[in-house]
Order: sequence, then structure tokens, then C-alpha cells
Amino acid sequence: MSDTLQPDPRRWKALVFIALAQLMVVLDATVVNIALPDAKKSLGFADSTTQWVITAYALAFGGLLLFGGRVADLWGRRRTFMVGLVGFAAASALGGAAANTAMLLGARALQGVFGALLAPAALSLLAVMFTDGKERAKAFGIYGAVAGGGGAIGLILGGALTEYLNWRWTFYVNIPFAAVAIAGAVLVIREPAVGLNRNRLDIPGVLLVTLGLVSLVYGFTRAEQKGWGDTSTIGLFVAAAVLLIAFVVVEGRVKAPLLPLRVVADRNRGGVYLSLGMAVIGMFGLFLFLTLYMQDVLGYKPLVNGFAFLPMVAGMVTGSTQIGARLMTRVPARYLMAPGFVVASLGLLILTQIEVNTSYWQILPGLVLMGLGMGTAFMPAMSLATYGVQPRDAGVASAMVNTSQQVGGAIGTALLSTVAHSAGTSWAKAHAATATDPALFGLQAQVHSYSVAIWAAFGILLLAGVTAGVLINAGKPEHHAEGVEAEDAVPVMAH
Repeated sequence: MSDTLQPDPRRWKALVFIALAQLMVVLDATVVNIALPDAKKSLGFADSTTQWVITAYALAFGGLLLFGGRVADLWGRRRTFMVGLVGFAAASALGGAAANTAMLLGARALQGVFGALLAPAALSLLAVMFTDGKERAKAFGIYGAVAGGGGAIGLILGGALTEYLNWRWTFYVNIPFAAVAIAGAVLVIREPAVGLNRNRLDIPGVLLVTLGLVSLVYGFTRAEQKGWGDTSTIGLFVAAAVLLIAFVVVEGRVKAPLLPLRVVADRNRGGVYLSLGMAVIGMFGLFLFLTLYMQDVLGYKPLVNGFAFLPMVAGMVTGSTQIGARLMTRVPARYLMAPGFVVASLGLLILTQIEVNTSYWQILPGLVLMGLGMGTAFMPAMSLATYGVQPRDAGVASAMVNTSQQVGGAIGTALLSTVAHSAGTSWAKAHAATATDPALFGLQAQVHSYSVAIWAAFGILLLAGVTAGVLINAGKPEHHAEGVEAEDAVPVMAH
């Protein structure tokens, strides 16, 4: 590698704007959720449509992430990053101005499309800008804290905007975020001139993986609504399996694949994608059921509910920047990821004990442990997923991180909701004869359903820890890129 190539002196300023863009995408998932009841009243849509406000975004985002990552490698990460920001802001403006349900659903789908460009471009920019081990650890520590804590911050922001302004501001709030990030991209973000993948776009691969992931995500959504035995649910899962197997076959044969199999065949990257996807299922379980528990059972208002998650955010920031970032250059990633996921699962174990009259102080240790564990594990996971990857694959490798989280989130919501529904129904039937107070009985059934779902999330998160411990065998960061030729290593920036 030429001695004239040096790290970009503006890379730390660039990190601020990249993290801001990531925060906007992560916030959007929970900000809009809290505003849904008000949006429903304002636009007058049915209960069945409420789910589609979430699903429209998830289908577009989850289905197009790999395409977005490949576009970043083809166009350039900075350009893709800026297009994603402009499009996301425009889609948010459309959502805020929605005059009817169709306009709102269209805006959510568009947000998903541009989010699928933005998220992998942001992560791959970090991958190519920060190449020194210690600097990379700090950068990914900050990014990991933002990615992990953004959902909880979204609950606070969504609660405040809905309570003091109106639901439309949960969309409009993205516009200033995007404007600042675009200004930063123009002024300080640069990327290496080398390392792009100028090969022709793999259209069959795009179609197969997009339709396959959409079928998978929609299948889990359908399972939540219609049940696992429903014909349409089974049909969607069969279609997803056929399409994704066909995608793997095609990718092994085409000259310039959308997802080079070398990216996922690597034991460490594959281990990261799998364990991270499972861990996100556990996280979604926490957010979903604890939010419902705090509002429906404990009677918290949306804003108070959001603030109740702050200790978890503090735990994530501490775990990511003070534990993960400090130790990542000293110990192998699995020694942070596996214990991190196990600590987070212990937090869920505490939360399985919730009852109708549980106080916040009994929940607090579980929230802190969940935050600390996930923060510690997230940062090395995101770094290892892109470390040592060939520059031309940086966007796709980054997209796979987001894909594993998005698909994990969709699976988690549907799977755990189904578990909760079944547990609540069974408990109500078993205890119906002893019910004396209908209101209290209903709350007890509800809390039991949440507790069982959190037990399931605990098991899945524990499995994520075992998966990380068994599959990931990379040494300390300086050894991650073993076997990658010098000319293939992620380049540093030129002045």
C-alpha cells in the first residue's frame, strides 16, 4: 500500500454526521409506533390497517437492504448516503402531510426504500474510513451505542411529540436530522477513490433476494395475524424458502453476484449475522412487551414510558463505549459478544418476574443489565462484520448486518406476539373459574402473556450468546484480516 495514503483528517467529524443519520433511521421505528393511536383517530383507518403502517416500512427496508448495500459499492458510499438522506427526508415530509391512509402507507414504504440505501452506506463509510484498530474500536463504539439506544430514545421523542404537538411531527422531526447530516456529508465526508465495485448489477439476484426477504417478513407478519397454520402463512414461508435457495444458487454462478458468497461464508461474519439476528429478537421482545406493560398495566403515559427506558440507554452507551470499545483491541470479539448476550439475557430473566403490582424499581436492574450486555456485544459485532472485508464488498457486508437485524426484528415481533397471545388465552381458560374481579383478571392474563413472551426472548438471547461463542473464532482485531491480501485490505483515506 502506498505511503502517501493517510487517514482522512476529518474522519471524526464525519462520524458525527454518519451517527446522526443512523440515529434518524433507528428512531423512526419507535417514534412512529407511539404516534399510531393518534394517527388512527386523525385519518380514521381500521385496526387492521395499523399493522400495515409498521409492515409497509419493514417490507421495503428488509427486502431492499442487500440491494442498497450493492448500490453503495457501485455508486460510492458517500453518494448513496446522500441520496438516502434526501429521499428519507422527502418521504418523511410526505408522511407528515398525509391526508389519507394510502398516502401514509406510501410514505412509510418510501421511507423503507431510502432507509435501505442509507443504513448500509452509513456503516460501510465507517468500515472504509476507520482502519486503525484502536480508532475503529472507538468509532464503532459510538455507532453501536447510537444503533442500540436509538430505539429507546425514539420512545421518549415519540411520546413528547405526540403529547405536546401532534402525531405528524413524528415524521417531520426527521427533516432537520436529515438536513444536518446532508450538510455534514457535503462538507466533511470523503471516501477512498479505490474499492468500488463497478461490475454490472445482478438483476436476477436483486429480484430473488428482495422477493424472498419480503415473503419471509410478510410471512411472519401474517402468522401474527392469521396463525401459523393458515394457508397463506405457509405459502409465504414456502415461497421465501424457494426464492432464497434459488438466490444462493444464482449467486454461486453469476460473474458479479449481488451478495458474493465469500461475505457470508466467512465463519466469523456468518456468526455475527446469525447471533445478532437472534439477539435483536430478544431486544424486540423487551421493547414490545415492556412498553405495553408500562402503558396498559402500570398506567404510564407515553412520555413517562419513554423516560423509563433511559437506564437501559445509559447501560448501552456505557457497555458500548466504556467496555466494548476499551476491550475490543485487547481480547477476541467472542469474549465480548458471548458474555454480552448472556448478561443481556439475565436482564430479561429478571423481567420475566413482572406482576400486576410490580414497581419500577424491581424492573430497573433488568433494564440496566439488558443495556450493558447489548452495548458490550453490539460494538464488536458491527466492527467484526465489516473488518477485513474486501473494499468492493464493504457495502454488502454492512447491508447484511442491517438485514440480520431487520429480519430478526420482524421475526421477533410476530413470533413473540404469537407466543404471548397463546399464553394469555391458555391462562385465562385455566383460571376462569376462580375469577372474581373481571378487570384484575384481565390484567393478570395480560401480564402472564408478557412474562411468557419475555421467557421466550430470554431463551433466544441465551442461544445468541452460545452461537457467538461457538461460531466466532477471530483473534484480536489485528488478526481479523488474516488471509486477506495486502492489496485487498480496506484502504485508508488519501488527503
